[in-house]
Amino acid sequence: MWVISSSWLWVFDSQVLTVGALHQADSAALRSAASAWHDDFSPLPKPLLVVHIGGPTSSCRYGADLAKELTAMLHNVFWSCGSIRISFSRRTPEKQVSKILLEEFSAHPKVYVWDGEGPNPHLGHLAWADAFIITADSVSMLSEACSTGKPVYVIGAERCTWKFADLQKSLREQGLVRPFTGNEDISESWSYPPLNDTAEAAERVIEALAERGWTVRT
Repeated sequence: MWVISSSWLWVFDSQVLTVGALHQADSAALRSAASAWHDDFSPLPKPLLVVHIGGPTSSCRYGADLAKELTAMLHNVFWSCGSIRISFSRRTPEKQVSKILLEEFSAHPKVYVWDGEGPNPHLGHLAWADAFIITADSVSMLSEACSTGKPVYVIGAERCTWKFADLQKSLREQGLVRPFTGNEDISESWSYPPLNDTAEAAERVIEALAERGWTVRT
């Protein structure tokens, strides 16, 4: 039997270490999303900066302080952005985080804040973004963004402990992410070999099954 967590894949009696979380945002899914969201995203001025905001955890604590810090830093990079799209997760505290950003940016001509109504643009964001800013608490959103090979900036990593801190350190050392400081030129592109944990983990599972004489139909 195999069990999947955010960083370990158990295959029978073996462990396979993954950098981030396993997810479904592979190249095929992103190509499909690029087509599905073409009419919404293709007209947007470039570069498109996507901001994905999660929510505090016991190992990555933050609140209004981080929201205000992010707000100030976004103002500093507006000059280098064509457009900005902000979305929140189900874990995002309304009063402490989302309300602050909505009040600041809902009327800004460069910014669109998804309010949770209508189709979720998450895959469209992954497919069309030129760069990302992501809160450090969300292993899944970081993993998905890093699978694109596009610039990923992280905010709040210094607040993380336990495996969250280990993940941030690993992502930085591999050149997958950089800390967001508010001094960036978002039009400056940089890249890295996309994180491919899901495909590599699937291959390991298939190999483990084959060793036991089992075949997986693909």
